[in-house]
Amino acid sequence: MSLSRFRATPDRDLRDSRLRQLADSPLYLCTPARTEQGDLRDFLHAAYEGGVDIVQLRDKSIDTCDEIAALEVLASVAKEHGKMFAVNDRADIAALVGADVFHVGQDDLTIAQVRSLLGPDVVVGLSTHSLLQARAAMEDADLDYFCTGPLWETPTKPGRSATGLSLVTETAAMLASAPEQWQREKVWFTIGGVNASTLPEVQAAAGAGAEGCPVRAVVVRPLTEAGDPRAAAAELKAVLDKN
Repeated sequence: MSLSRFRATPDRDLRDSRLRQLADSPLYLCTPARTEQGDLRDFLHAAYEGGVDIVQLRDKSIDTCDEIAALEVLASVAKEHGKMFAVNDRADIAALVGADVFHVGQDDLTIAQVRSLLGPDVVVGLSTHSLLQARAAMEDADLDYFCTGPLWETPTKPGRSATGLSLVTETAAMLASAPEQWQREKVWFTIGGVNASTLPEVQAAAGAGAEGCPVRAVVVRPLTEAGDPRAAAAELKAVLDKN
């Protein structure tokens, strides 16, 4: 039986609103459910108040029921702040919790499969680790954003080799010279070892590829390990705003 009969009617206004938010979202946080700390709700409030634009829950250590419960908390806090939230990998869970954003990796569902399951309204993103993958992402009209990295090796991606800053320069240049305007305007994020100290290097690398290229960042540990996540987010946002 085709899944298409169960899709909701596309909401063009909702999609347009989400895409506008995406374009204005330089700071993207990935966080576990903070089961040990037991402070997920307070942490999320602090992150959004500090300037985080999108929060993705990514926690491979919890069961499905606990993931849904944590995402319901995230959805509630995101709504309070007028911000978006993201689900990683699980399209079924994304549909259940009404995610604004859904993110996949290279070995997960294809973008076509994601659209078949979730429809056109959800913002969809993809991880890329090479210029070839970034080019494919840029050329995919069904894909709303992609991430480039990890720029530096990071314990959140064990076994994944660092791409180095050269990929940032190459990606910026590729987008700037793309044949179609929608490709040139494709949203992309840098990821992997990006923090307040390394962001200027990332910005310089992007500028070497295309002058004035906007830099966006996905972060994990700079906020999840921060003693004051609100202040840490504000510091990151201030550096990004200098771009």
